[in-house]
Amino acid sequence: MVKTFTLIATSAAGLESVVANEVKALGYTDVEVENGRVMYKTDALGIARSNLWLRTADRVKLVMGEFETKTFDELFEGTKALPWEDYIPEDGQIPVIGKSVKSQLHSVPDCQAIVKKAIVDRMTKKHGMVGRLPENGPFYRVEVALLKDRATISMDTSGTGLHKRGYRIKQNEAPLKETLAAALIQLTNWRPNDPFIDPFTGSGTIPIEAALIGQNIAPGFNREFAAEEWPIVPQKIWDEALTEAEDEANYDQPLDISGFDIDHRMIEFAQANAQEAGLVDLIHWKQMQAKDLNPKVPNGYLIGNPPYGERLGERDEVEQIYRDLGSIMNQHPSWSVYILTSYEDFEKMYGKKATKKRKLYNGFIRTDYYQYFGKREK
Repeated sequence: MVKTFTLIATSAAGLESVVANEVKALGYTDVEVENGRVMYKTDALGIARSNLWLRTADRVKLVMGEFETKTFDELFEGTKALPWEDYIPEDGQIPVIGKSVKSQLHSVPDCQAIVKKAIVDRMTKKHGMVGRLPENGPFYRVEVALLKDRATISMDTSGTGLHKRGYRIKQNEAPLKETLAAALIQLTNWRPNDPFIDPFTGSGTIPIEAALIGQNIAPGFNREFAAEEWPIVPQKIWDEALTEAEDEANYDQPLDISGFDIDHRMIEFAQANAQEAGLVDLIHWKQMQAKDLNPKVPNGYLIGNPPYGERLGERDEVEQIYRDLGSIMNQHPSWSVYILTSYEDFEKMYGKKATKKRKLYNGFIRTDYYQYFGKREK
């Protein structure tokens, strides 16, 4: 039985270093960072721990193999040579997805069909079967990813994307992904003892992720993963990983986290989501406009994803929100402010050039993460 696995934690553009730091924090040192992915080696326990703990990764994939391929025959033979029977039982469900970038094999549907045929061909022969596989057992989603004539064949251990924590039962029209919200926090120096405010909280994602980080609660603790049904990761492994997560949580850590929004419905949504996450008593929610913000204590952190002003007629209103926010926070120099927006003249409206700026993507929207570092009071 295979004991060492190569995993890929996939990442949104611009967050690869954040994901890599999380992987290293789990104790995995053989880490390679590339565009959109972080590759590392683990044992079976690492598959469970990665899914439970990675806050900013999109998925965790198990690499079956990598090889050069310029023809369909090479793709078929390369796939068929991989030890599928060591990973997938004879009744496993094996859907195949794919993508191709700058490769001679550019027809993704054809590549998917060839990979599926190669897997079935090997599996039926190894298991002494005739015809099709039954495919009525555990779920193994295979991906063939072609980049510059090199194929990476992997299986998705996560199932549903890792941003699906299981707590968001209500949301606004364009919710911030939980993984991105966690990354916005990870990109700051916020510590659980520091005050924390999100003045544009929407359905509460940023404060909820802050509370999970603050009490060191594994983000995947209350959800399921595809690999839970895989024989290569037996139940005792998942039990061990869950026990570790429970032991590592610090439920006694006091937090000063607040979420505000101008829309009372969003506050209701946020409260419902916090309740689902088991954090309702840890976060203070209030309906409030950004211009009424008035931090009462020093050395806090403000992290927000305000309206971007992309809709017709919103621009003037959004610009005024940015002006108000800049005016208020200028009176609180010990506070650090972090704002994600696609509005290109944000610094002009805010009234101050950012200490640091980082390009990120909110879904398909290209944004900047404006960072203003406060001068802490002693």
